[in-house]
Amino acid sequence: MADARLPHGWTLQQIRDVSGDREAVALEPDRLVKWVGVGEGHEMPHPEIVLGFHSLCLVKPVDDDDWYMGSLYDDGSIDCWEAYGDLYEALRGL
Repeated sequence: MADARLPHGWTLQQIRDVSGDREAVALEPDRLVKWVGVGEGHEMPHPEIVLGFHSLCLVKPVDDDDWYMGSLYDDGSIDCWEAYGDLYEALRGL
């Protein structure tokens, strides 16, 4: 988990408190992320930050201020279907 990052200004405990998930973790960002929401499915930019919440996750791509919610699969890949303007809103959306 050496490559896992947290969002600037956030601790893992704060993320757990806001999301309500006591087992939330920061995951390594080296993984395939696809957008499967409205419109055609396509690969998203490389993730900068990935937060895991059991089978769900939140992804912040490099050079993008939005957070994307998606399903986290056993092979490490992610399919995102919802976008949020900030992390707090995304955590509450879990």
